[in-house]
Amino acid sequence: MKHATVFSLVREQSVFMTVIMALLNFLAVMALGIALMIGTGVVRWNAQWDLFATVQVTNKSNESNVQKILDDNKTKIDELHLLSDAEMMALMRPWISGGGQLKNYLPKMWEVKFKTEKDMDNVSKSLTQYARVLTHADALAPSTSTGWQMILIATLILAMTLGTIAVCVSYIARNTAMLHKRELEILNQVGATDSFIAHQMQIIVTKICCAAGTIGFVTATPVLLLVISAAHSARVGLIATLSINSIGWFLLAALPVLITIFAIRMTRRTTLKILQSE
Repeated sequence: MKHATVFSLVREQSVFMTVIMALLNFLAVMALGIALMIGTGVVRWNAQWDLFATVQVTNKSNESNVQKILDDNKTKIDELHLLSDAEMMALMRPWISGGGQLKNYLPKMWEVKFKTEKDMDNVSKSLTQYARVLTHADALAPSTSTGWQMILIATLILAMTLGTIAVCVSYIARNTAMLHKRELEILNQVGATDSFIAHQMQIIVTKICCAAGTIGFVTATPVLLLVISAAHSARVGLIATLSINSIGWFLLAALPVLITIFAIRMTRRTTLKILQSE
């Protein structure tokens, strides 16, 4: 049998509350989506360069020793590339100007991709006395640090949005109780329990949150896809690795549901506190 609610918000209030909650759901999904997007990008960016290193020799007398060590450890090396003078000139041209004499002062450099991180550590120890070993992961640490800072900012925005949702839910419960104070008094007089009244309030908030959560998620999804598409157009760099995997999309879809469950529980708690105080 279908049971009607004892009381409900007027249309204008219901629309207003739904719009506010939809906006907050949109911001929450966006904040979580951006955090997941950047987190995935940072992980992929680090994994992409974890096994790469640059070996630099400035003393020509050490070149043969370095070459011998690299040759002896071929089983630990996946890729090895000796940069030519032309490549070195191209790399250093933005910072150094000069004629043909410049190549006499260029260091010897190898780009190396190791098979495992353990192999990289072992070979690097052998090379340290003859050359400078620069891991790409260390060189890209500032970019990674910036990524984690952006994740922290997005997480703070998400936390603030959830806090605002809690305030709004509390306001909905209190406002509804004030508007229907006469009905609440009648319900108490006819023997309605506090739990029954709280359940009526929960029905109101559930309807608002379900509609708002759907609107917020549906609106945020194309915006996130647009951000990912724009990031991939960069093709190189940390920005190009931004994305959201299947687990991330599941979390984004679950967020409005969790917000609704949180709102229902908070509505019950707030309503019972209001009823007990009267």
